[in-house]
Amino acid sequence: MAAAAAKAAHVERVVEQIRERGNTRIPDIDFTQHILEDGSYISTQERVIKDVQAPAMGVPTNGQFYSKTDPSKPDIAFLKNHFYREGRLTEDQAMFIIEKATDILKNEPNLLDVDAPITVCGDIHGQYYDLMKLFEVGGNPADTRYLFLGDYVDRGYFSIECVLYLWSLKIWYPNTLFLLRGNHECRHLTDYFTFKLECKHKYSDRIYEACLQSFCCLPLAAIMNKQFLCIHGGLSPELRTLEDLRNIDRFREPPTHGLMCDILWSDPLEDFGQEKTTDKFVHNHVRGCSFFFTYAAACDFLERNNLLSIIRAHEAQDAGYRMYRKTKTTGFPSVMTIFSAPNYLDVYQNKAAVLKYEANVMNIRQFNCTPHPYWLPNFMDVFTWSLPFVGEKITDMLMSVLNICSKDELEEAEEPSPMSPVSPLESAERRRAIKNKILAVGRMSRVFSLLREESERVSELKNITGSNKLPYGTLALGAEGIKDAIATFEDARKSDIENERLPPSLVDPEDVAPYLSYTPPGGSSPGTPHEGHYGIGSIPGTPATPPTFDESPLSPNSTASPGSPFRRGHIRAQSLGTTRSSPSTRRRSIESTMSLLREAVEGAGGEDPEAARVAEATARKDYWQA
Repeated sequence: MAAAAAKAAHVERVVEQIRERGNTRIPDIDFTQHILEDGSYISTQERVIKDVQAPAMGVPTNGQFYSKTDPSKPDIAFLKNHFYREGRLTEDQAMFIIEKATDILKNEPNLLDVDAPITVCGDIHGQYYDLMKLFEVGGNPADTRYLFLGDYVDRGYFSIECVLYLWSLKIWYPNTLFLLRGNHECRHLTDYFTFKLECKHKYSDRIYEACLQSFCCLPLAAIMNKQFLCIHGGLSPELRTLEDLRNIDRFREPPTHGLMCDILWSDPLEDFGQEKTTDKFVHNHVRGCSFFFTYAAACDFLERNNLLSIIRAHEAQDAGYRMYRKTKTTGFPSVMTIFSAPNYLDVYQNKAAVLKYEANVMNIRQFNCTPHPYWLPNFMDVFTWSLPFVGEKITDMLMSVLNICSKDELEEAEEPSPMSPVSPLESAERRRAIKNKILAVGRMSRVFSLLREESERVSELKNITGSNKLPYGTLALGAEGIKDAIATFEDARKSDIENERLPPSLVDPEDVAPYLSYTPPGGSSPGTPHEGHYGIGSIPGTPATPPTFDESPLSPNSTASPGSPFRRGHIRAQSLGTTRSSPSTRRRSIESTMSLLREAVEGAGGEDPEAARVAEATARKDYWQA
């Protein structure tokens, strides 16, 4: 009886303590001021970082958009600065650029003939601010010839700005700036990755569809200085002579196999020049489609067509470029890869490069990434993004409820309680269950705190691993563990390898070609201009004095599975290990956050010391047995 009275008195003291705390006056809060962690105050009504220019909020007038010197063209100086400030155009202005450039592109042949001096550029992938740096390094487009090898869109968050600016340059300099098609300039990949989402977020479906029509008009390859084949991907077993390129019907969505597919998707074999196979083409197991071509295939093609080398893009390079094994006949690299997107995806930490060819000398110019405005991953809204913040506060509330009694108050109830009918074993199990639940709350608090502090890196890891879940236990490693998980170029490349594959398709584009194809006016034959005449001369032999480099070629040693040998008609396999939903457009959902909580409850990683103390103190109380 006395024990029951003591327990009732203890409960009364706890209730009284809570009541007294509830009577505490809540202080007034000035929401116009915010205190930073260092104790300094900032105004919530002004820009915090005042040295960063505010975004351009309004769309330009037609007077601003059109050039003063030539009103039939956009003002590229204005557009450069407007896009740099994250400005947008009206839909009609964007359509004007796309349609006018498309009219120029559709009249170019499949195989361009470009002369030196010229600057060759690789993948851009929506990195507009790095594109501006590229023009600083490569030269002003007004007086510098440029050849871009494709992949202007996807993965980066400024793809539409890259398209609109490059297409504007094409309008101004149609005979000195050339744009080839990459494998990402198609409906299938832009729908799977970020470009479609970006167009809908910044503009509309109409702009996206106009871009797709324009992509179908991009030329496929170029012969530079009658010596080099410039192409996005690489060779194909169906590519024997340059005439094969001229005969392609390019005004369509790229098919899933065949010559047009391969010149956009193929790669040199990783152990190029040291192959362990006698086949010239092997199935490309990295892309899940197309082929790897070997050193023998490259040399055979170059000799057959009197060319010196193949210049291509399509693969990220740590140094921004790679030179492959030299040919035996000329001593010149048989293949060169150029990649012009520095710090690709903001995680690769790679340099970018452009190739400047002038006076029979090739220079490789490298450059680093440029800071760019921050976008929430996949254009996520702030409410979805703020879920970890809300979760952290909820777990803080739970911890506060569990820790409402002070240490002294808990010790007041140390007197022995009357014997309970519960067995000692059951009592121990109950205490262990209570302790584990409290520890789980502590781990949940750690997860949400880490999500709040490192939410950008968490999203990056989710994107590059192609999954909505992080590897088990990653969050428990803390912020440094997340940072270390994407520390090097090779780590990023391996993590992103699934996103280099051809996304799965439910239908073959060839089966729906009438819907996906661009139909040129006038019934022109495939690969030929639609208006006027564009003559292409014969390709002369290799010059007696081949171009020279001012840098030593890179020849990284690597090992890779040779894959399966080429078979005529060998079509692309569907991508394995990917899903119909894009890894780059997935948003963090309730389900993914719950998976993180599930990881916390299952106990991956260490415990919160404060939660452990509360759990131990609370679980040992006899009154939990009642």
